[in-house]
Parts: sequence; C-alpha cells; structure tokens
Amino acid sequence: MLDIKFIRENPEKIKRACRDKQVKVDIDKLLELDKQRRKIIVELEKLRAEQNKLSKEIAKSKQKSKKPAVVLKDKIKKLSKKLKKVEVEFNKLMFQVPNPALPDVKIGKNESENETLRHEGKVPKFTFVPKDHIAIGKKLDLIDTARAAKVAGSRFAYLKNEAVLLEYALVQFAFDILTKEGFIPIVPPVILKEPAMRAMGYLERGGEEVYQTVRDKLFLVGTSEQSVGPMHMNEIFHEKELPKRYVAFSTCFRREAGSYGKDVRGILRVHQFDKVEMFSFCLPDKSQEEHKLLLSLEEKLVSSLKIPYRVVKMCTGDLGDPVASKFDIECWMPGQGKYRETHSTSNCTDFQARRLNVRYRTKRGTEFVHTLNGSGVALARLVVALLENNQEADGSVTIPDVLVPSMDGLQRLE
Repeated sequence: MLDIKFIRENPEKIKRACRDKQVKVDIDKLLELDKQRRKIIVELEKLRAEQNKLSKEIAKSKQKSKKPAVVLKDKIKKLSKKLKKVEVEFNKLMFQVPNPALPDVKIGKNESENETLRHEGKVPKFTFVPKDHIAIGKKLDLIDTARAAKVAGSRFAYLKNEAVLLEYALVQFAFDILTKEGFIPIVPPVILKEPAMRAMGYLERGGEEVYQTVRDKLFLVGTSEQSVGPMHMNEIFHEKELPKRYVAFSTCFRREAGSYGKDVRGILRVHQFDKVEMFSFCLPDKSQEEHKLLLSLEEKLVSSLKIPYRVVKMCTGDLGDPVASKFDIECWMPGQGKYRETHSTSNCTDFQARRLNVRYRTKRGTEFVHTLNGSGVALARLVVALLENNQEADGSVTIPDVLVPSMDGLQRLE
C-alpha cells in the first residue's frame, strides 16, 4: 500500500506507474473519496467536540433539556455510517494501487521486453542428443507423474529414490551457505489467514493463483515469502536490528492459472513444490544494496552447482503489484534447448510493510521498513536443471561436487 499523502501530491506519477504495470485503477475516484473521507472526519470531530461540551453542561444543570444531545447523537450516527461506507470504497481502491517501479526499471509491456543483463557458465556440448528430465527421471526411476495423477491429478509428481536425496541435499546446501551469511533459518506455516495474505499484496491481482479453503477462509502459500513477511506484523524493530534476514523452507502451492497446455509433463510447472526462500527486512536507504546482495547469493548458489544461467531484469509490465524491482535467474535446460526461470529476487520497498504495519524506531520517530525476497532454491526446477545438465551418454547423471557430502558420498545416479 502506498502513502495516500504521496498519491495526493503525485497523482500523475501514480497514474503513469499504473499504466507502466498494465494496471487499471481509477486514481481520480480514489482522490475524490479521500477528499470526502477527510471532510466527513473533520465534521465528525466538530460534532463530537460539541457533544462533549453539551454533555458537561447537562451534567452541571439538571434542568437543561436533553433534546439537543439526542439530535446531536443522531447526526453523529448518520455521519459515522456515511464515513464507513466511503472508507470501504476508499480502502478497496487503495489496495488496488500497485507499487511504482523504481526509476531504473525499463518500461515494457510483458516478459518479451525484459533485459538480459549477462550470461554465466558454459552451455554443455553433448556428443549425444540430450534427454529431458522426464526421460531421465523415468529411466532412473526418480520421478513418477503417472501414479501422482491417479491420486492427485495433473501437475503433481512423486519424487523417488535418489531424487529425494538430491532435493534434501540442495536444501542442506542452501542452508549451509545462507546461515553463514547471517540468515535465520525457519520453517514457517504454509496456511495463512486472509489479512496476512492480503497484506503481502497477492490477492488484488494474482489471487487466481492462490489455493484457499472456503470453509475456513484460509490460504495456502505460493512461496514462503507470504508467511515470513507477516510474522512481524504490527511490530517495531530497533534500527540496530536491521537488516533482519530469514531463510525459510516450506512446501508451496500454486494453481498455475493461465498456464494450461504449458509444461504439463514433468515437474517444471507443478501445483505443489518445495522451496528455500530468502526474506529481508531492511532500512529504506539500504534496500537497493540489499537487493544486489540477494541476487549475488542466488548466483553463488547456482554457480556452485555449475549450472549455466543468465540474469534477467524485469520490465514494468512483468512486475507484480508489490514489486518495485525484480531480477530473475534463468538456468539452461538442455532437454528443452532454452533458459528457464529458476530463481527470482524482488525489492518491494515499503509497499508490504505499510500493509503489515512493520516499522523501525529512529530518533525522528518510527518509519516503515523495506522488504525484499529471493529464491534460495526452487527445488523442482533446480532438480530439472541438474538432471539435464549433468546427464551422461550412458544415461547416468553426475552429482555436483558440492552436493556429494550431503548424499552419503554418492557421485553418480545410474
């Protein structure tokens, strides 16, 4: 959520920010509702002051008529009801205003206009036709989507045998690196109350991606970020506590709405997957520096696994509502012959913090923190990248050196 004062003072800037993100919000109506709301609040304050004064006069003089007080009470009741109605409309529009992109973000309509910043690592040259992870997983008995479809439907899978060891080796590998960087390890809830999920900014647009339980009005997380941010809701940090960094492991759930027909086979795009996620609460003037740190840690994780990748910077049209700036890491997938996104990191500035009411104390009072998130390991997709990049002519798969200790010394899947 943005500061309404900022919107009042910069209406054209906000309108432009909405257009840049391909979002339709009636900013003029929002400002008109804000004007009405403030006017009613002033009137209510005057009436309540008059009511207090009248109450004191009646208390002093038992002879004084109480009729004016009744009339005043009725006016306040009607005006309060009007204010509530205006505030409902006002808040609904406020929650629809997206976070403006930072000035260095390219203006573009969709992912086709994203900027590729650099390529890292060498794309492997095979002396044979490389298989995709589906064929590899079937031959080595690592992935079973057919049986998963029987019990859960499409876009689910059973990971089996060494694929399970590989996933947990990746988790251990990520935690080893990130805890040494000062990240606090946590396993967060995967079910959220509606206010917590809404505060993170994923329901106004993108809500069709979220699984929810209608009976209990609870939401399943699509990423650990959604449950880590709200853990400090309505809290105030001391300035010296920041940055406060967490690394979380959780199972995540996504409907994959709008992706029908895309990546139906295998485990690249599934409804349920495990993930290691980084999250940071930091000082506002440090958030861009913190964003670069999260990106560097993602690159460290991928490069240590010796997977070829490229770094992509998102344009305005490819940013979600809470995001002011975002980088993706796309790993090379030989089985598909192209790069696919495996990691992302986003700077949400104070957008989520305002909704969550997460602040820090300064000599000037309290201010909102900035929040950032980044993928440590999106496990299903990284398993795909490892299987496809490390396959051998005989059908076996070589384990990266950094994962061997966590796999009881196993160096090859065969």
